[in-house]
Order: sequence, then structure tokens, then C-alpha cells
Amino acid sequence: MADGHLTEVPLESVYSGVVTLRGFRIVLFLGELNGLAIWSTDVGNAYLEAYTSEKVYILAGKEFGDRAGHILIIRKALYGLRSSGARWHDRLAEVLREMGFFPCRAEPDIWMRPAKDRSKYEYVAVYVDDLALALEEPLEFLEILEKKYSFKLKGSGPISFHLGMDFARDEDGTLYFTPKRYVEKILSNYERLFGEQPKKIYHSPLEKGDHPELDDSELLDDEDTKKYQSMIGSLQWAVTIGRLDIMPAVVTLSSFRVAPRNGHLERAKRVFGYLARMKTAAIRIRTEEPDYSDLPDPQYDWAKSVYGEVREETPPDAPEPLGRYVTTTHFFDANLMHCAVTGRAVTGALHLVNKTPLEWFCKKQSTVETATYGSEFNAARTCVEQIIDLRTTLRYLGVPIRERSYMFGDNESMVNSASQVHSRLHKRHNMLSYHRVREAIAAKMVHLSHVPGSGNPADILSKHWGYSDIWHLLRPLLFWKFDTKDA
Repeated sequence: MADGHLTEVPLESVYSGVVTLRGFRIVLFLGELNGLAIWSTDVGNAYLEAYTSEKVYILAGKEFGDRAGHILIIRKALYGLRSSGARWHDRLAEVLREMGFFPCRAEPDIWMRPAKDRSKYEYVAVYVDDLALALEEPLEFLEILEKKYSFKLKGSGPISFHLGMDFARDEDGTLYFTPKRYVEKILSNYERLFGEQPKKIYHSPLEKGDHPELDDSELLDDEDTKKYQSMIGSLQWAVTIGRLDIMPAVVTLSSFRVAPRNGHLERAKRVFGYLARMKTAAIRIRTEEPDYSDLPDPQYDWAKSVYGEVREETPPDAPEPLGRYVTTTHFFDANLMHCAVTGRAVTGALHLVNKTPLEWFCKKQSTVETATYGSEFNAARTCVEQIIDLRTTLRYLGVPIRERSYMFGDNESMVNSASQVHSRLHKRHNMLSYHRVREAIAAKMVHLSHVPGSGNPADILSKHWGYSDIWHLLRPLLFWKFDTKDA
């Protein structure tokens, strides 16, 4: 281990990227969709497989025998050097290119190549030295890494644990992932911090309609503030790896990390109690396409509107689409006056590829709206922008996607304003969101439909919800227990 902090800052970039968690989930989905083997492996002492670009030397000690006292030049990218991460990243990129892979333009740490029969793509998702593989013949790939490039691999085999997630297959062979082991780990840390287990009496992360921003209890001391910050950090990773049900609570409580109060700590403890009670959540990789043939589809002549003959812009340098088609589905919602202090609403959005939830979003809106109509349009605009991002990413991954994405919101007034060609906007400050959503509809990129509030799963991501209101939506997403695969 080198003391890189003692060396000069290199003039060259030392940045080393990793695959996003969304990108990793997409690779899992595409592997299952196209019948590839899903494996994982870990490259041991990965940095030492690369050579450093820094000028580093040591004065040999007695352990070097006859060379004691000599100046020895370091050639390998030792752990701790400033540039070692980037050098390993470059070395692995060189190896993958030699094996016929090329990086995805939208996800540079997902490497892809056409399968031997050119009917689909194979993928390697890179997170530093942890590789997730979606390949036809993963053993052949691993043998090349070991024999030709002398990589020391460990933990190779069908994916079972990766980036804090456990993987397994249910009774019908469907792959699913769950952060249960990670949840158990943070529950153990909770017990170490407070000397007791969290109370398993809660059926929701926070009380329905709670407003933590109105809490006026005493400020925490330094020690409890550090505990609170540690708890929030661990909950944020839980959200990232699959616990979308606690996202609104974590987003809200995260805003008090600098100066939390006793009431905020008690609420964080409640979230841990909820996880302790509901720790079996898992997401199934369901690859069948949804059928939206029965949705109303009124035909409007948008060419005579202000949008003209608009069409979706597609990347001209995307690879040839190979494999099975996918349909994307998107639910969005806004919670007006979510923050009673600032008046800001919250946007929640849930994105599914075929029937698999692959991305979830919850964030305070940047403007204050005086009516639900405006906050819903802001949420719809955010959802459209995320749809464009997802569709572009899928295209750069060589995925054939259907012409339209299906988008659902529960505010009928907003849905009608966006989807009817002759609607008029009476609130000028919503103009940009209004036109962004309508142009996507005019381009036939998005089909927008109304769904009752009781049937909108984005409610899970926009509100502090109650168990009885949400369970029928939450259960098919996370708590199916192998018996709701047809839900």
C-alpha cells in the first residue's frame, strides 16, 4: 500500500468510472431477456495488473537481501497511488477491446459485443474490479482472462451476490435480487449504535402525511448527529440497491443531516424498524412485454399544431439493434406542499422495462406551485426527460425498443391538457413543462394515459404513505413471495 497522499498531484486525469446501478440492472434484464448466462467475478489484486504512470521509487530495506540500500523503481500501480484506479481502468479496457468488446456510449463501463450468431449482444458491467457478465459462454471468457492475461479471479460463477445484492431464482426459474443481506448488516450496525434492536412494529417507513420539517424538538449533540448521518448514509445505499419503498422517507430525512433534531433521529429509527419487519423485499426480473392494446388511443393531427411534423430524435451512431424487443412503462406523481416550510412539492417516478422496475426517482421540485396541476406538469416533464434518457441508453446498448413509451399519471386535468391537441395553457409559468410533455406526445414517443390515484405505484415514491393505502401496489413490486408473478 503506497502513501499516495504524499506524492504530487498528477497533471493527467486520474478519473476512473464505474457502471451505474441502473446500468447494472439493465444488463441483468437484457441477459435474462435474451437467454444469456448471468455470472459475476472479482479480479484479485486488480490494480497490480496495471502499470503506474507515476514516478515512484523506494529505498530497499534489509528484507531485499543483496539489494538492500538500492533505489528500486516501482512499475506496478500500487494500491494507494493517486492514478492506480485510472491505470487499472485503462488496463481492463485494453483487455476487453482485444476480446472484441466496445464501451456503450451512454454507459461507458458497460462493455458489449455481438454474440457469435449476431442475434443479440453480450455484456460486461464493470464496477472497479467486480465484473457482472451476461454472456453465452462465461467460462470461456473467464479462462481467457486467467490464461491469456494472467488475471487472478475469485468468486466466479452464476451471480449470487454483487454490490450488496443477493441473487437467486424462484420456483419457476425467474431471477430476482434482494438487498436482504445488506439490510441485515445495517440492522446489526443499528444494534451496535443503540444497544438494542429496532422496534418491529411499523408497517410504513414514516407515519402517513408526516412533516418532519415541522419538528421543533431539541437539536442532537455531536455524537448523535454522527449516528444520524451514518444511518441516513446506509439507508441511501439501501434505496439504491432496491428498497424503493423507503425512498420518500430517506429523501426527506436526508435534508436534516447538517442539524438533525431528536424527532428526526426517532423517525430514522422508525425507518430501521420498518426494514426489520419488512426485510424480505425483492425485485423480480420479469422479461415479458406488457400488453397495452386496450388503452384508448385517440388520433390527433399534431402536424397542424405548434409542434409541426416533430419526430423523436434518435442517436445516429447507435449500434445495430439486436435481440428481443422491449416496451418501457412509466408512472409519475407529484405531492403538492410536501414540504410545509418551503411549499415545495415532490416528484416521484417509477420506470419499468417490460415488467421489471429498473429505475425509481424521488426529489423535491425546484419551484413552488400553488396547485396540483402545476406540480403534476413538473413531474410529467421530469418523467419525460428520464424517458428520453432511458430510451437513448437502451438504443446505445443495442436494444430494439417499441415506438412508444407508455406513461401514466393520476391527475386527469393535467393528462387531458397534455394529450389533447387543442388544449390551452392558462398558467404561463408552467409553459416549459407543458410544451416538453406535449412535444413528446406529438412525436409519438410517449403515450400518456390517466390512471386512478389508487392504482398509481408512483405514489410509493412521492408521499409518506400508509400501509393500507399502498400495500396492493407495493406487494407486486417487492413482496410478491413467488405468488404474484401474474399480478
